[in-house]
Amino acid sequence: MGVGGQKVKIVVFGAYNAGKSSFIRSLDPFSRHIEAENEDGSTTVAMDFGRVRVGDQSVFLFGTPGQERFEFARKVLSRGMDGAIVIVDCTRELDRLTLDLFQWLKSRGIPVAVMANKVDCPGASPDRVKACTPGFPVHVISARTGMNVEPALCAFLKEIHTARVPLP
Repeated sequence: MGVGGQKVKIVVFGAYNAGKSSFIRSLDPFSRHIEAENEDGSTTVAMDFGRVRVGDQSVFLFGTPGQERFEFARKVLSRGMDGAIVIVDCTRELDRLTLDLFQWLKSRGIPVAVMANKVDCPGASPDRVKACTPGFPVHVISARTGMNVEPALCAFLKEIHTARVPLP
């Protein structure tokens, strides 16, 4: 899509119940969610969509479903992305889906930021997330309360812009 005074497409990945929808909702209260009811309340079954202005950039956020069976949706939504955010629930160990996402994104050369979510919950360990994601910038957030969400997105947008600016 583009970076710097343009439109930026960010795809938000993560495991089931990591906080992807909450992350997008904290940035855009009018975001849209395609969800289905389940035993935990509801879950994303197709995508979340939000948009926000950051400086002169229009940022489009596409949230992916966190269940393994929705791999096709993740691949469709990832087409043309400028960057990827992986939401990690830092109250749990990283699961196979999340670890596979990191490898897939790294192999494609996509700028990635990790959001260590739920730091305000008992048992949270952002240090464990940092140890499991070497080479990726990790931002400590609470998507539920909005803590550090906007500054983390702004920092990631700067990283994307820096990665895409050709050196002289």
